[in-house]
Formats: sequence, C-alpha cells, structure tokens
Amino acid sequence: MSVDDISATDIYSECMSDTGTPAAKNLPPLSPAVFAILLALAGGEKHGYAIMKEAAEPAGGAIKLGPGTLYGTIDRMIRDQLVEETGFTDDARRRYYRITDLGHRIFAAELFRIENIVRAARSKALPKGARA
Repeated sequence: MSVDDISATDIYSECMSDTGTPAAKNLPPLSPAVFAILLALAGGEKHGYAIMKEAAEPAGGAIKLGPGTLYGTIDRMIRDQLVEETGFTDDARRRYYRITDLGHRIFAAELFRIENIVRAARSKALPKGARA
C-alpha cells in the first residue's frame, strides 16, 4: 500500500490507539517532504517560501524542496486534510498554511515511530570509541 492509497480517515484511525497514544506501526513512514512541511508548520503558520527555507535548515530536515515538490506536496496534504490554507495574505503572491488537528496527530505518530527507531538503535552495542 502506498501513501497515496491512504485516506485521511485511514491515517487517523491507524495512527491513534484506543488509549489516544500514537500507534503508527501499520503506517508507512512519511516522505521527507511531508515530514519537513509538517515540522515547519508545527511551529506555526507559514507561507510557502518560509516552509521551503525552514525545510532546508538542518533542524528542519535539511532537504531541498523545489517549488514543484513543495506545492505539489502541499496540495496533496490539503486534500488529505493534514494542512489547510489560513486565508490570510500579506501579499497577493503569498498563501499561508497551517497544520490541522489531523496533521498534528500524524506528525506525533511519525515522531513516535522515529523515537522508537532511535531508542532501538541506541540500545544496540556501539563499536568501541563510537559516541551516541
């Protein structure tokens, strides 16, 4: 199953357990572009160019998003109800976006998945002299 085959409802039902905690074991990992956009928007609403700049920073994922990738991904994320346009603009060329509640839940589930991977990796014996 590809990410494009999964609807927002499927993602919501799969990413939260009965207790309300993230349970992302059945979801495919988010693409680097989707993760970087959610990471950028987790800090507050932004316009496309600001998202692109933040994604390129090491703390934002250090990935280069060209305009086609950025806006194509944002369009799919809007379709899947992970982000939405705010309706605010300070310039006719700028559209601002924000993460939705579902987007926050998906982002939390992905962070939970990544944390588990990092925890498992750190629990393995490291080669002599390696630092964690």
